[in-house]
Amino acid sequence: MNKTELVNFVVSGANLTQADAQHAVNALLQTITETLKKKGTVNLIGFGSFSVQKRASRSGRHPRTGEAITIPATNMPVFKPGKTLKEAVQQQKR
Repeated sequence: MNKTELVNFVVSGANLTQADAQHAVNALLQTITETLKKKGTVNLIGFGSFSVQKRASRSGRHPRTGEAITIPATNMPVFKPGKTLKEAVQQQKR
């Protein structure tokens, strides 16, 4: 599912106009992004949580030359699914 399909799903599920659904989806994504930029977390009970984890610097190899390089430390966004989401996905597989 891409962003357009998500907006269309919100239109039908929440009985909103296309423009209102687009604004709602954009507001949600913007809020999550801004919170993570401030190194905060977003917890959606049952669905999961978004957070930021620091990835330490590490050594690697340049793919073309084989030269050893140092990959710098970075902050990575992380999603951890909640119990309800995990159970829903597991039931779907059966």
